[in-house]
Amino acid sequence: MKFSPSRVLLATTTAFSLAMLGACSSTPPAEPAKVTTATPTPPPPLDAPKEQQRQAEPTSVVRSVVIPAHLDPNSSIASARSVYFEYDDDSIKQTDMQVLERHAKYLGTSPALSIKIEGNTDERGSTEYNLALGQRRAQSVLRAMKIYGVPENRMEAVSWGKERPKANGHDESAWAQNRRADLSYPQR
Repeated sequence: MKFSPSRVLLATTTAFSLAMLGACSSTPPAEPAKVTTATPTPPPPLDAPKEQQRQAEPTSVVRSVVIPAHLDPNSSIASARSVYFEYDDDSIKQTDMQVLERHAKYLGTSPALSIKIEGNTDERGSTEYNLALGQRRAQSVLRAMKIYGVPENRMEAVSWGKERPKANGHDESAWAQNRRADLSYPQR
């Protein structure tokens, strides 16, 4: 089989391009996982009894990876991230205080993390009014988290107004889902 110079050049250019694309990945490096390893034991001498040889067979190495609670979909931190409000109100319901307390305790054990509190509203009302109401809701959650001991410099309160609905629809069940403040953990 003959290879023309143009085919060799094309193959080389393609290989180089693929290598560069792989090296320029936009995925940020993952945090190092906690790893446990076993130290291998030297094999027994060949003239050792069969019982000793059987005991010295290599064992599997188990490595454990710790997933932070805010990234683990099975944790209560990741599954409960919203606080809901009544119509045209920014006061936190007593039932939602447990969610805030749980997140505050988690932030207390994870000093490198910060939290973003995103206030949302339903579709009723003007854009300006809903942005202001969403901000009041976010600030209300921020104040509650501060009471639980989270430093203010680790929290950010923003408003999306009616721009990010959780539920589509034009009835009370959809509106109730959209009147909320979401807690998110930004990636650094």
